[in-house]
Amino acid sequence: MNSKVPLTAEGAIALRAELTKLKGEDRPTVIKAISEARAHGDLKENAEYHAAKDQQSFIEGRIKDIDGKLSNAQIIDIKDMNDTGKVIFGVTVDLLEIETGKAVTYRIVGEDEADIKKGLISFTSPIARALIGKAAEDEIVVKAPGGNIEYEILSVKYV
Repeated sequence: MNSKVPLTAEGAIALRAELTKLKGEDRPTVIKAISEARAHGDLKENAEYHAAKDQQSFIEGRIKDIDGKLSNAQIIDIKDMNDTGKVIFGVTVDLLEIETGKAVTYRIVGEDEADIKKGLISFTSPIARALIGKAAEDEIVVKAPGGNIEYEILSVKYV
């Protein structure tokens, strides 16, 4: 039994866009490159042919991967959820690191969407797990490799 994997509405849009590009642009381009490389003769020593075949393999694998992710996705649009003030999947959270006074903002997203440089953290990450169910003004402790980090939740936004 496959369980559904949460994905934000924006994450689903991005995956669908990538899938459209792979199927509509990248796949036809690599098929043409393979055809042209075949025309050059001996395939055993034809670097262009082997590079194009490798690219084709990557593209087909990525298409299969995205198709699988989308078919197993439970798409959650935070804008459709009741704003209870609690931290749930898809919310944006402003935090204050208590020891340093540094403010950070994170959005809790699916594993495939996570990108710490963009402030997107996976719902399975230690910080997201500590945040889920909490509300503004709550304090949390995140067990990090370098020791515990304490945060105060400044705001929870359903945007």
